[in-house]
Amino acid sequence: MNSPLLVGFLASLTLIIAIGAQNAFVLRQGIRGEHVAVVVAVCAVSDILLITAGIAGIGALIAAHPGALDIARFGGAAFLIGYGLLAARRAWRPTALTPSEKGPARLLEVLVTCLALTWLNPHVYLDTVILLGTLANEHSEQRWLFGVGAVTASVVWFVSLGLGAQRLSGLFATPGTWRILDGLIAVTMTGLGVSLILS
Repeated sequence: MNSPLLVGFLASLTLIIAIGAQNAFVLRQGIRGEHVAVVVAVCAVSDILLITAGIAGIGALIAAHPGALDIARFGGAAFLIGYGLLAARRAWRPTALTPSEKGPARLLEVLVTCLALTWLNPHVYLDTVILLGTLANEHSEQRWLFGVGAVTASVVWFVSLGLGAQRLSGLFATPGTWRILDGLIAVTMTGLGVSLILS
């Protein structure tokens, strides 16, 4: 079946599922049960805006001005490495965190972090704006049907990741489990940051 709706859904899903800074943050917030709905909404709405921009032709504009991507690349790398170091510090001195034992992080702090992980990550622009925008425009008149499929995949993924992570909260009642999660987040984010600098 070569439906633009299905192709858009599958293309978007394969790009979004890849382990990255944004997914790691959504997973952590979901497990802790802190402002999950806000985090999911920010990620989903951001993807909707970026995918729409890509289909509308912004992808071609960004590709024509690589200097803009360089600024986003180094800014994003600094943020990812900084966040990775914070996760490494948490992994070094883990605690048994559960929503009932520790007050939730402030909404503003969570919101700013989520927005930064989304909008300062050049991979987001490459994946959603340029790649999905290019794939969508190959379907000419049906490009917006492709976009509906891509947006649907994004919403389904973030809702599943954010709300599904809460089912894992029982596993994270011990410091050792948090050490593993924060260690993985630290390695992932620092690795992504370094790869952005070297790319």
